[in-house]
Amino acid sequence: MKPALLEVMRMNRICRMVLATCFGSFILVIFYFQIMRRNPFGVDICCRKGSRSPLQELYNPIQLELSNTAILHQMRRDQVTDTCRANSAMSRKRRVLTPNDLKHLVVDEDHELIYCYVPKVACTNWKRLMMVLSGRGKYSDPMEIPANEAHVSANLKTLNQYSIPEINHRLKSYMKFLFVREPFERLVSAYRNKFTQKYNTSFHKRYGTKIIRRQRKNATQEALRKGDDVKFEEFVAYLIDPHTQREEPFNEHWQTVYSLCHPCHIHYDLVGKYETLEEDSNYVLQLAGVSGYLKFPTYAKSTRTTDEMTTEFFQNISAEHQTQLYDVYKLDFLMFNYSVPSYLKLD
Repeated sequence: MKPALLEVMRMNRICRMVLATCFGSFILVIFYFQIMRRNPFGVDICCRKGSRSPLQELYNPIQLELSNTAILHQMRRDQVTDTCRANSAMSRKRRVLTPNDLKHLVVDEDHELIYCYVPKVACTNWKRLMMVLSGRGKYSDPMEIPANEAHVSANLKTLNQYSIPEINHRLKSYMKFLFVREPFERLVSAYRNKFTQKYNTSFHKRYGTKIIRRQRKNATQEALRKGDDVKFEEFVAYLIDPHTQREEPFNEHWQTVYSLCHPCHIHYDLVGKYETLEEDSNYVLQLAGVSGYLKFPTYAKSTRTTDEMTTEFFQNISAEHQTQLYDVYKLDFLMFNYSVPSYLKLD
């Protein structure tokens, strides 16, 4: 009788162990699918893999020797350096940057990246990518992030939020990059977006009313009140007006790149261009070690500002105003190797 009782007790223990194992496996399966739903690539986005940082990958002697892409980016870096040296009086008006100068530099700790965003140069999609890279699994598909959420400052960490020693360490150790665009095409894109779209009432009130008040003779009371019908000629006149530049810095959407990102004070390791956006963006992701599961979002944008469109906008701008406007953006043209547009009638 006693051996039989012991056998029953042993079988009960075995059954309990089997049930516990099955239940634990069930929990693990549920957890796995929860993770896969958040990150369908099945790859750990939160942390950089491999022994090399993006900066080490970029300056890898083997890559520099063999890669045409690496050579191209070395030429772009040299162009910036040479322009800063040749225009030192103009480009280095201030010798020391303040934390406020660093608010456009977005930091990704996990992949050791610093991205200086320039409005109207695909910055929405690059902010989305930075949210995926620094989100530690919170995001997986950049295009699922709403555009307005990408521009919420709390969703990304910028370099001005660090202490001075932390800033210096990151500037030295992280790969720093930015994207640029033909300056006048970017300017026309900003004008079209901020002054011709009816929904941009904040810009109409903040800037449109001011531009019309200063640049339009015999403006109607409605125009002065709404500021929603600014002409491109008036916008240009506002930009070249010395009073404008003395009053306050330009808005970031039409501020020069050298004033937003300070390339004569900060050495950028990679300068991407809007004209080769997809190729340059994916090169950054390759250096970061994430190109196997993360690509730059591409889609056809029918409303994109083109060179032909920019030419049309400048037809009604006088030669004098064209020359003055070119002088405002001259460093951006020179620094990023953009030639003087053929449509300009410079004095």
